[in-house]
This record gives sequence, C-alpha cells and structure tokens, in this order.
Amino acid sequence: MTPDDLRTALRDVPDPDWLATALRRIAAEPAAIARFFPAAGRRCGRADLPDLPGWTADEATRALLLTSLPAEHVAGQAEALYRAGDAAERSAVLKALPLLPVGAAGVPLLHDAIRTNDTRLVAAALGPYARHLDPAAWRQAVLKCVFTGVPLAVVADLDARADGTLAAMLAALAAERTAAGRTMPADATALLDRLTAGTGQPHHREA
Repeated sequence: MTPDDLRTALRDVPDPDWLATALRRIAAEPAAIARFFPAAGRRCGRADLPDLPGWTADEATRALLLTSLPAEHVAGQAEALYRAGDAAERSAVLKALPLLPVGAAGVPLLHDAIRTNDTRLVAAALGPYARHLDPAAWRQAVLKCVFTGVPLAVVADLDARADGTLAAMLAALAAERTAAGRTMPADATALLDRLTAGTGQPHHREA
C-alpha cells in the first residue's frame, strides 16, 4: 500500500477539486489538516472502495491527507487528530500509520484503540503497523478480537506471529467458554487447531 494506491482508489471521489486543494494546502501549511480532516467524509464520501478492500473513501482520503504532511509534522498531527477525532477519524489515523514516517511513535495510539470496545478501532489497530506491538501486547490484542467478535482475518501477520503462548491463552479461553456453555468463534478455534497440530499439546474442543 502506497499513497499512489490511495490516489488511484480515490479517482472517482465526488469532489476531486476539494481533495487536490486540501493536499496542496496541507503540504504548505500543516496546521490546515485540522480543518480538512473532519470534512473528508462529507466531501469525498464514505463508500467502500473496490480497489482497496476494507477501506472506505473517507478513510483513504484522511490517510492521503496525512501522507501529504511534511515529515517533521506527521507524528504530532497524527496523534492530535486521533485524540480529537470521532471513531471514523480515529480509524483512519490507525489505518494510515503504516504509510507514515513515524517509526514506533504511533504505538500509544494502538494501545488506546485496543483498550476500547469499539470493534472498528480494534480491527484498525491490528493492521500492518501492529508489527510495532511487543509480543505480549499483540497476544492480548488478538484475544481482544476473540472477545469482541472482530474477525481474526484483520490481524496482519497472524500465523507468522502466533506462538505457543498464544495457543495456551486460546486453549484456556476455550476451556472457560466450554465450561460456561459458550462457544468459541470458528476462526479462533481454527487458529488454535493450527497452533497445536502435530505438537501433542491438548486443547479443549467444544462439543
């Protein structure tokens, strides 16, 4: 994913002149993003983007606005927009993080999103930028997905990062749910099966 991919996906937005003007103004006057960022949904729409599965037009617009900032302003503006934003604006910041030159500076925003019960924010926090989460925080975030019903398909690098510790956590959760007469999501059960296959490690399957 690159800013050019965002531009291509946004080629049919309702108000392309507004978007072009916003990008120029933000590049020259970084503080102007505070005015343009909230208006993205109204100006460019909120429709799903066929060229960017999982993205809406307002999210892609906001991400592109962030990429137009001078590098030295990106981290500060991203945090300010996240803290002041509504759920849609916060989700856009989280999804934009892999495209921004912020290093690990955006990790506190991931932690904030994962603490919420807003499934949209939890899902956005577990995209490619979640590689910056340490293993313990990442495992807890995966469990948060299971608890809140966020599909594990949104978790970037799931199979590459999942390990025996996560398997043990999932097995314990499965046992608790079985004892309570509750089920585990199918994708969580499938992940647990993959993690324990061929290891001889027992886990509690649901009846």
